[in-house]
Amino acid sequence: MEKLRIVFMGTPEFAVGILDTIIKNKYDVVGVITAADKPAGRGQKIKYSAVKEYALEHNLTLLQPTNLKDESFLAELKALNANLQIVVAFRMLPKVVWEMPKLGTFNLHASLLPNYRGAAPINWAIINGETKTGVTTFFIDDKIDTGAMILSSELEISPDENAGHLHDRLMHLGSETVIETLALIEKGNVVTTIQKDNDDIKTAYKLDKGNCKIDWAKSAKEIHNLIRGLSPYPASWCFFKDNGQEWNVKIYEDKIIQEAHQEPIGKILATKKELKVAVKDGFIQILSLQFPGKKKMSTSELLNGMTFSENAVVC
Repeated sequence: MEKLRIVFMGTPEFAVGILDTIIKNKYDVVGVITAADKPAGRGQKIKYSAVKEYALEHNLTLLQPTNLKDESFLAELKALNANLQIVVAFRMLPKVVWEMPKLGTFNLHASLLPNYRGAAPINWAIINGETKTGVTTFFIDDKIDTGAMILSSELEISPDENAGHLHDRLMHLGSETVIETLALIEKGNVVTTIQKDNDDIKTAYKLDKGNCKIDWAKSAKEIHNLIRGLSPYPASWCFFKDNGQEWNVKIYEDKIIQEAHQEPIGKILATKKELKVAVKDGFIQILSLQFPGKKKMSTSELLNGMTFSENAVVC
């Protein structure tokens, strides 16, 4: 049985959950690689990645390269003398990096590969109305999320579950799957499965302003899936228009009301406590949202200080 010397690479909160489990299972993490510090927010203050915060707190050796092919970084990485690298939500690695350790470099991806390769697998599984998803460990190759699979584990997606809740459950499942993968590698018992491409593979495209905008012409179910699939981050959005004013509004939570009606699509119907939007097969009742310059709030909180006219619409 070979003693593992691990370099861990990751950036967001999802990666922290996995790294923490590796540490708690007494594996030897000889180095952590994370993204360079970036200015963020209105004050453009320097923000550390979640993984950096964790590494500093646990006195782990930390590297933050801006260029993964830089000779000085490669020398530092080699000096760590790792025999295995683990990647969770980091970035594409050059061959010189993923080929370096004797036992290879494996990635944990938050989908059942080959489906949902790409940047936002958790969000797209919900947006597309999937009823199950999972995690996969695989050895990295020279393409994105295409390498030979080691283990996969699946779980069911609840009908009204949002991306934040699913993220946390997949982080827990991913932690277990990484530990199982490490045990196989330690014992030399890894059996891999080559990914098979086909025309039905779904992609986890990078999220942007365009694909996060609500199209109110779609069915209530499709709109509901988009809203929960983007909640709490980055959040779905649309324009509210009323009496010559227009607001860019984020929507976090909703409920489908299945009810026949004659209202035009996109019409806002508001009472003192309730706000719903007419869609082709019923209504979307908005439960929480955020207007520009304001905090996220429940619809009833918003309607305490705001009223909408008969002509109010979303688009």
